[in-house]
Amino acid sequence: MTAVLPDTCTVRPPTAADAKAVFDLVAEYNTSVVGFADYTLDDAVDELTEPGFDPTTDGWLVHEGNQLVGYGSIFAKGGEVFHMDAVTSDPDVEAYLLGQIARRGREVAAAHGYPSVQLDTGVYRLDTARRERLESHGYTRGTTFHRMRIDHDGPVPAPETPVGVVIRRGTPDEQSQRAAHQVLTQAFAGQYGFEQRPFEDWKAARDAQSTFDWSGETLLEIDGQAVAVRECTDAFVEDENCNYIGRLAVLEEARGRGLAKFLLRDQFALDAAAGRTGTILHVDTNNPTPALGLYLSVGMRESLVIDSLRYTVTV
Repeated sequence: MTAVLPDTCTVRPPTAADAKAVFDLVAEYNTSVVGFADYTLDDAVDELTEPGFDPTTDGWLVHEGNQLVGYGSIFAKGGEVFHMDAVTSDPDVEAYLLGQIARRGREVAAAHGYPSVQLDTGVYRLDTARRERLESHGYTRGTTFHRMRIDHDGPVPAPETPVGVVIRRGTPDEQSQRAAHQVLTQAFAGQYGFEQRPFEDWKAARDAQSTFDWSGETLLEIDGQAVAVRECTDAFVEDENCNYIGRLAVLEEARGRGLAKFLLRDQFALDAAAGRTGTILHVDTNNPTPALGLYLSVGMRESLVIDSLRYTVTV
């Protein structure tokens, strides 16, 4: 049975002009769970304007009177994996949003000839009530992400570049951007929640992201071939004055040479020199490579745990 909204509520698609209201809603909810907003106005703007997101079909704002009480969205990450979110403190509004998200996922699956699609969302480990509600709607835990952080309270020495490695700082041209895309695609193939996106879509998403600049992309080359990439953004600068390593990837044939550890320590030195108070990244604890141990070995610590819940929508 499809959940319906309470009679006191109305629903409409979001627009870019709703970013501040969405930010206020999400920040208030997050603060009630983890004690801080963990979200910025830039995040809200980016979500509502990301290429490929159609707010008329893929977003829902629920109001009670003039008060925004619920926000739902679904976004195709690529292929048959979708990111979704349903933010509200009202279980009835949440049930309605989950129903709309599942309906839209089913529509997209049918339109592309997919037998099913996966809906993924993140839930703070501390938010047991929300996790239990989602599980009652059929969501199950797919993996767990740890937010790792290292603080910088002074200069950090730059590491020595590994022998035979060339560093390319920044990827301003299409050739270097394609090289970064290829490394990321190969290195993350088969990992949880990762779906390959065509280069043009991948590039457009980054160009539209307010906290991203191509100067934050670093390539490592061996014998003229790109074998590793580090992708940084300003996603945590506004609220925590920390750099964010969004992606760190090393091709399988180049592993075991200390490239990942070099990229981490190199970024720590750059961040400290730039006056950042820390460096943040997320790690999938079910990653087939021993990534968590790597981050702990360079002095990072766990600051937050986020469970990824998944729901399968079948056509």
